[in-house]
Amino acid sequence: MRLMRALFLFVLSGLLPVFAQSTVTTTVPPPVPSDVAELAAVVVTGVQPGPGLWKVTRKDPATGDHVLWVLGTLSPLPQSVQWQSHDLEQVISESQQVLLSPSVTFKADVGFLGKMFLLPSAYSARKNDDGQTLQQVLPPPVYARWQVLKQKYIGNDRGIERWRPIFVAQELYKRAIKANGLSKTGGIQANVDALAKRYGVKEVPTSYQVVIEHPGAALKAFKSSAPHDTTCFIRTMDSIEQDMPAMKARANAWATGDLQALRELPDSARRDACVAALADAGFARTLGLDDVPAKLAQVWLAAARATLGSNKQSFAMLPMDELLKPDGYISKLKAQGYVVESPEDDDADPAASSSVGVSKGVGSASH
Repeated sequence: MRLMRALFLFVLSGLLPVFAQSTVTTTVPPPVPSDVAELAAVVVTGVQPGPGLWKVTRKDPATGDHVLWVLGTLSPLPQSVQWQSHDLEQVISESQQVLLSPSVTFKADVGFLGKMFLLPSAYSARKNDDGQTLQQVLPPPVYARWQVLKQKYIGNDRGIERWRPIFVAQELYKRAIKANGLSKTGGIQANVDALAKRYGVKEVPTSYQVVIEHPGAALKAFKSSAPHDTTCFIRTMDSIEQDMPAMKARANAWATGDLQALRELPDSARRDACVAALADAGFARTLGLDDVPAKLAQVWLAAARATLGSNKQSFAMLPMDELLKPDGYISKLKAQGYVVESPEDDDADPAASSSVGVSKGVGSASH
């Protein structure tokens, strides 16, 4: 497993959730509205309610309704905010299962000696071929932009100059969102884990496992068919230079529960460009990663149907896009006959739907 982390978590750091949950597209989102910069000049702080919960119901005349409550997640989120959901603790305390966020896991059994021989190759996979520097592999105008952003967010790091652009892009993005008061996860998972443990509710993974039968061949395939690094790198710089106001506005909208703003604010083209770079690379097709989104959707939908069939109440987390887009996971459940209500619907209220009568609690995540 350490070998796979060395290779794939370097390559896919910050991208796996998107790779698993999005279809690859080259569509550029519409321009940011002119008022977004003013709206998102600062990131909200203090106690915020977060979004409401979606309600998915399986109608059963014999045993009564079976309900799955779903929280929409987002990345990045405000860093200095206390998230207080007045419904979360009540829902989890009354649930029989918690479905974890969709994810991709890798499995490779190479043994101790295999790790010893392959780890150096995995680490070298992040470097440019023949010891080239970014200045040698990037077009001059792109490299000039990088130098400005590097000084602003990273500083005088000589080693990073020999990394492949796709790895540099992930490191630059991580540093930039932190410097702008944003956090990759917002502590949502940790908050849910703590509540599930407190009330003894079983957490169920919804992960698609990629088995790597020949790790050495996978490393060679990655090195010989490098992703389209430059496009990912350019889109990442575009995102940091131009999309930060919109990212802050989306983070604010999540924290304050403003679903209409989340629908209207465009997401960055950065992630799609980097996902496309990985999915189009020969090594991704060799490992079967080019059809991960469809397979992961099958895993999560099967888990959702199972928990709705066997449990009176369950809780799940999904990326917000899967709740808002017309062909997302929740829309697929609706098409299969389940009743879906958004937080904007008056009936989608965990307090009103409580079958156990536990008083409302508060789940908080502090950063």
